[in-house]
Amino acid sequence: MKTACEYLSEILDAEPRTFLSLDKRMREACPNGAQALENVAEMNRKRAESALHKINSGEMELTHVRAALRNAILLHEKQFISILSKTAGNSDFERAANLARRISSAKSGFFLKINKAEEILRANPPTALLDFLGYASVDKLMANEDIAEILSALRFIEPQEWMLKTFDTAYSSISPDYFEERDIELKVLSEKWTDVGRKFTEKKHHNVSHLKEFGIIFLNPVKMNVPGKFIRDFALILHYFHEIEFYSKLFKKYAGQIDFAGKLKSLLRGDVSESENTAPGEWLIVQRYLWKENPKDHRLHLPRVNPEALHWTRGERDFASFALEFDDFDAELWHDLDWVGEVFKDADGTKKIVSFGLEDNVMSFVSFMEGRNEFFNYHQREAMWTKIFSEYVGGEQEMERMLLDNFGEGKVCFLKTSD
Repeated sequence: MKTACEYLSEILDAEPRTFLSLDKRMREACPNGAQALENVAEMNRKRAESALHKINSGEMELTHVRAALRNAILLHEKQFISILSKTAGNSDFERAANLARRISSAKSGFFLKINKAEEILRANPPTALLDFLGYASVDKLMANEDIAEILSALRFIEPQEWMLKTFDTAYSSISPDYFEERDIELKVLSEKWTDVGRKFTEKKHHNVSHLKEFGIIFLNPVKMNVPGKFIRDFALILHYFHEIEFYSKLFKKYAGQIDFAGKLKSLLRGDVSESENTAPGEWLIVQRYLWKENPKDHRLHLPRVNPEALHWTRGERDFASFALEFDDFDAELWHDLDWVGEVFKDADGTKKIVSFGLEDNVMSFVSFMEGRNEFFNYHQREAMWTKIFSEYVGGEQEMERMLLDNFGEGKVCFLKTSD
């Protein structure tokens, strides 16, 4: 039987020696987490086995497992849409927003004041937006339009060059005084943005996005008539609630430090360390999905903790907890599966990694329905590395504390003083 190092290294496409040297140092630094690799390996096996039983996958061959997971996504989306139809709202978009607000456990944060946004726009008139809406000035725009809609619509109307220059300049002199505590806002954009937002939706492949510094999530009113996309985007909304809450904690933390503006801009850019390697006991903090940018990025083979995985864990936990309210909604299946992956063989004996996480599977399902037949597991890999880190340090809350404390350095280090 494979050791925990061998088993996990195969799932994560990492060298076993990376795990051996990492584990040796982490056992010394975190004695309470000395069995982290063994625990994660055992939990992974058990959760994968349990999930296969729940989705009635009687065969362990790759094609059958993937088909069973697709069937689960299709069933759960149908169940979800049935429940959603009974939720208050004038459209599916409004009903989804109302439901997301209710079930998300993330509610508020520390965000940039709206009057600062108005100040930025008055100093830098968004001409494309003004032309689209037919206003002669920013003052008339502000007097007649919802500011949350305006800020959201800037993303798909104004040129990227204008966006980068305007907000980079404005945020260079930003101070904590411009921030305040308020609720996270989930905004369903009005239908006048449908056509102009369609290209943005096609580029992003989903109709949901967010503005971290303003605490705004926006839902673009573009119907995505492909099975799987509705539940995918709803899960993304729940993820964004937790992402926004997490970053607001960083905004608040940096409010008491020097160079607040520089730190804020780094967070919004999504800066990641360019380290070529890590010493035993070093974990990169990676706040993006590097695989999407370059599947051959060398950092994908290094120990890392990714806050994106934490946001997905919490969002999918909210979703699974909501499912427990209904006898005819089986989506609790996806609870605590975001990090779970397993090796299966294809008919020709080729080994492939299958993710059991909701987001990877719903993306794979959408790809299947669109005839592309792509299979994703990059969410699972980031989540498994993050799960291992969590097991070493003592759980989710301690992991988040370490992330917040070390975010600016881009890594968490458990090095010996002589290292």
